[in-house]
Amino acid sequence: MIGATTTGPSTAERVRSACARAESAALAIEGSEPVVTALHHLRSNGEVIIAVPEDSAMGAIAWQSPRVGVPAVLELTDHAPLSLREPVRSLVWLRGDLRPVPQSLMRPMAGAVASEHPHSALLDVGHSTILLRLLLSSAVVADSTGAEPVAVDDLLAAQPDPFWEMETSWLQHLDEDHGDLVNQLARRLPPSLRQGRIRPLGIDRYGIRLRIESDHGDNDVRLGFAEPVDDTMALSRALRILAGCPFLNGLRARGA
Repeated sequence: MIGATTTGPSTAERVRSACARAESAALAIEGSEPVVTALHHLRSNGEVIIAVPEDSAMGAIAWQSPRVGVPAVLELTDHAPLSLREPVRSLVWLRGDLRPVPQSLMRPMAGAVASEHPHSALLDVGHSTILLRLLLSSAVVADSTGAEPVAVDDLLAAQPDPFWEMETSWLQHLDEDHGDLVNQLARRLPPSLRQGRIRPLGIDRYGIRLRIESDHGDNDVRLGFAEPVDDTMALSRALRILAGCPFLNGLRARGA
């Protein structure tokens, strides 16, 4: 890790951000084929609300033990928004007991989720999809630095990065329109890491991550801001200062 500070998101924050960003996930139960979910949403009470096809086996399996639940794992994949040689940035595994949502509570539950996480898949609840509840017991995240567990209480107390919704547009804007700034950031890397194609991999309130793709493999490096930032103006300025270009035109992404 290289940069003005070694401070970065906590493991719990990384998991919450990955949960928010991941567009799809796979729900697995022992003895059954994994099912791709249409929606996943982690609530503050420690349950993950999951939408699966109505004709999948998951609903029937969950009803076999509605009171104690069925052990299950939800795997979420956090993909980079750019076309990279290895697009997966991290994997998150959420383990717990899977329980059904009674038919009478299906629409009220969909409404409760929509108030926190509006998603088009909720429109299909009661028609082509059903909702299930995963009562969370453990969480693990794995990325290029290795795998690390996070306590459920810490996970529920954490918040996703404030820029997770705009991260895709910012990274694409940097990659397509600000190659000069990326090159300036690359100058902060050790000479041994400058031999390859350098792309923006992730950005958050603590700094920016770069992916170096070379003939010898891939390397991910974090460049930290001097201090965490909380709004887009501060993020733009911190990024320009980090690159050594404090007076460069603002980096607000198109449509941001």
